[in-house]
This record gives sequence, structure tokens and C-alpha cells, in this order.
Amino acid sequence: AQHRNWVGTSSVFRRHTAVLHLEENIRLSLILTRLKRINDRSFKSTMPTTICCIGAGYVGGPTCSVMAKMGGENVKVTVVDINAARIAAWNSDELPIYEPGLDEIVKECRGKNLFFSTDVASAIVEADLVFVSVNTPTKTYGLGKGSAADVKYIELCARQIAEVSKSDKIIIEKSTVPSGTAATLKAILSANSSPDVNFQILSNPEFLAEGTAIKDLLNPDRVLIGGDTTPEGQAAIAALSRVYEYWVPKEKIVTTNTWSSELSKLAANAFLAQRVSSINAMSAICEATGADVSELAKAIGKDSRIGPKFLNASVGFGGSCFQKDILNMVYLASSLNLPEVAEYWRQVITMNDFQERRFSTRIIKKLFNTCAGKKIAIMGFAFKKDTGDTRESPAIYICQQLLDEGASLVIYDPKVKTEQVVMDLKSVSREDPARVDRLVTCVSDPYEAMHEAHAVAVLTEWDEFKTYDYKRVYESMPKPAFIFDGRRILDHDMLATIGFSVESIGKKL
Repeated sequence: AQHRNWVGTSSVFRRHTAVLHLEENIRLSLILTRLKRINDRSFKSTMPTTICCIGAGYVGGPTCSVMAKMGGENVKVTVVDINAARIAAWNSDELPIYEPGLDEIVKECRGKNLFFSTDVASAIVEADLVFVSVNTPTKTYGLGKGSAADVKYIELCARQIAEVSKSDKIIIEKSTVPSGTAATLKAILSANSSPDVNFQILSNPEFLAEGTAIKDLLNPDRVLIGGDTTPEGQAAIAALSRVYEYWVPKEKIVTTNTWSSELSKLAANAFLAQRVSSINAMSAICEATGADVSELAKAIGKDSRIGPKFLNASVGFGGSCFQKDILNMVYLASSLNLPEVAEYWRQVITMNDFQERRFSTRIIKKLFNTCAGKKIAIMGFAFKKDTGDTRESPAIYICQQLLDEGASLVIYDPKVKTEQVVMDLKSVSREDPARVDRLVTCVSDPYEAMHEAHAVAVLTEWDEFKTYDYKRVYESMPKPAFIFDGRRILDHDMLATIGFSVESIGKKL
């Protein structure tokens, strides 16, 4: 009996010892796993953050160039696009877009930590962060035609990201998108990716002004990042924040949920465009009453509740964002059954169209109600100075109306290429695109543009326009010699002294 008891006790002891060894091995394994994770994180933190930007346009190119410059050896940035000609231009000495300061930054970083490529798939595979910065134009077909944003390129990007990704990634909306696009991206990525690959979607809208984009990127008013409120979403926000913190003070980085971020971009552009339309509405009243819109703007701009920015009356706003984003807001409000809100924002565009039409009508009336066969010098075609961008430029629609009257247009812009001018004007001359070839000439010499012109129309506020020898211009023109200042940048008293008949926005002369 004693022997049996000893044997039983020994068996229990051996089993207990085995359990202790097993527990110890499990504990050791857990410790080793934790150490490996810590080591992996430490190793990864010493490696540069790999960034891919899909879309090498006006947003993606400058944004990523500044990110590469300011992130230095901490980041590796690759900008990809399926447009081989555009990528070739980014890799050349003549960049595809003009922004003051951009050329120097690209030349400094290109080939070091900034790369431009057409190999979209490889860049996605290697990236930790993927920016989606593709075009989202207003739909020209189907449901929402004329107001809703066309997000087909966003969807194509999402499907390619899902198809090629082999590791977890943070996907960042950089394009201006309709509210709710993050949810769309998440649905597409989840339905088409491998089960062991996870994605976090962030909204990081740009707030750049063309012509000052590099300055805006180097010293932003704020950086807005929206993401999920889950721990994973907050970790993704922190990861993107760390990239910006290489040069942006932490207090300037604003974090929100995704919906708030997406809507903030539309709201910001709508509010800015509203100010332009408001001062332009006042300019019409000033011209009819004898008030001066610049004096009015100065007076109301002194009010700290209003401030002086975006109170320069002109021929109207342009660019890729203002009209598109307001139309997007109109569509959003309509789809939410808020017709009064939709109509409120639509009036901002209605006023802008009115201002363009009012200016061209003024030219026609001053030229004795006939422009047929008359040479009109168009000074400036870009939608604003310091950029070559012509998207939604007021010059397009003013020229369209002058062409309808049979005017011969000679166009000068220091940064816009002839091909772009021709393409833009043919896009609004669909019934007779050949008229552009007959009636439009682009020149590289401003004095050639104005030589013997019946009228000069300033449509872009290029600084060089202030410096010309207008006495020389006047002497070559048929009399009366008209000059129409659509940007209020010229010395009107000096021009009148020379002999010009001067017409300006927001002022009766």
C-alpha cells in the first residue's frame, strides 16, 4: 500500500512538474514575442515612412514635393500617375505646372527621397501611407449631372489598392470628395482585399491657393485630418500627424471624424467663393451709383468680424475648386431634401456667371454694340496670377461671349500655353469649334497683343501688366482707345491722362 501511495504521489509530482514547465515555456514564448514586436517597432521607427501619392496634378505634385523636402531622410515619397507624359515632365527641367518655389524644391529632392513614376502598383505595394489625389470633376452625365462630383477615379484607385496590397495600409483622401466618400472607399477595399490585409481611411483635405501653394504648404493655417473614432482609426491619425509634425506645429494639426473633415473642405471653399460673389454684387451697385468698390472693401474690411481678405472685386472667381465644390454642396443639400440650402449656395455661382457676363456685355456696348472684325487684346487667360491653371477661368467665358459677337481675339498670358487656350475655347465653341482657329491668336509678346487693338481687356492680375509702357500702346490703337480693367490693378488716372477711355470693375469713371 505504501509502495502504491509512493508511486501515485510520484506520478502527481511528475504531472505537476510538467505543467510548471509548460507554463514557463508559454511565459517565455510570450516574453520573446513581445521583445520581437518591440524590436520590430524600433527597427521600423528608424526606417523612413514610405509614402505613395496617386495623382501627379496640382495637389499631389506640390504637396508631396514639400513633404519630401521637410520630411528629409524620414520619408520616401513616390508620386505616381498613369499619364506618362505628365510623369516625364515631372522628371524634366520643365515641370507640368507652375507654382512659385516649386521648381527649386523638386530639383533639390528629386532622385533622393522624391520620385515620380508610372509604376502605380509597385508604389502602392511598398507604401505605408497612400494618398489618393486624383481628379473629381463635376458629373456631365446621369444622376447628379451638372452638380454631383464624379468619383469614378477614386473608385478605380480603391480597386487597384485592394488588388495589389499585401500589407496593412493607411489610405488618405487628398482629393476634394463628396461627404461620405471614406465609407465608400472602406466598402470597396473591404470587399476586394485579402482577409489578412487591413485598411484605415483618413480624410486629409488640401487648403491650397494656387499661386501661393508652396507658401501655404510650408506654413499652413491648419492641417486637417479626419478618421474613425476607433483605436485603429486614432492610431492612423497619429501616424499621418507624425509626418506633418516634421515641420507643422502640433497645435496646427486639427483632428476630427471623417464626415466633419470631408464637409469642412466643401464649406471652406463655399464660404470663400461666397465672399467673392458678395463683393462682386456690391461692385455692380457701385458702378450704378458712383461709389468705389475698393473704398467700400476697405471700409468693411476694417471690421474685425469681417476682415479684409477675399474682398477684391473682379471679373469673377475661377479655378478647379470653387465652382465644383459649391455644386457638390448644392447636390448634397438637394439629396438631403434641403432645397432652400441648395438654392442659397447655387446663387453664389449665379452671381459669378452674372459678373462674367456683365463684363463682356460692357465691352460690347462700349465698342458701339458691334465687335465683328475688331481686334481685342486679352491680357491674361489663367484664372489668377502666378499659375498656369485655366480651369473655370473667367477668361474662357468672357472670350466665348466676345467670339459669339465675331471679335478677333489676340491673347497673351505669360504662363498659359497656346494649346491650353485653344482647347479651352473649343470646349465652349462646340457648335463651331473651327471659329477658334479663325478668330483667336496667341502671342508671346504683350505689345504685339495690344498693337492696333480696338480694346484691351485685363482678365488676370499679373503684376507685369502694371509695368507696361501704355503710352506706346495707346499710340498704336484706333481711337477711341478702350481699356477694360477686370482686375482693378492699373493706374486709371494715368491711363486717362494718356487718353484711354478706361472702364473698371466697381467704379464709374
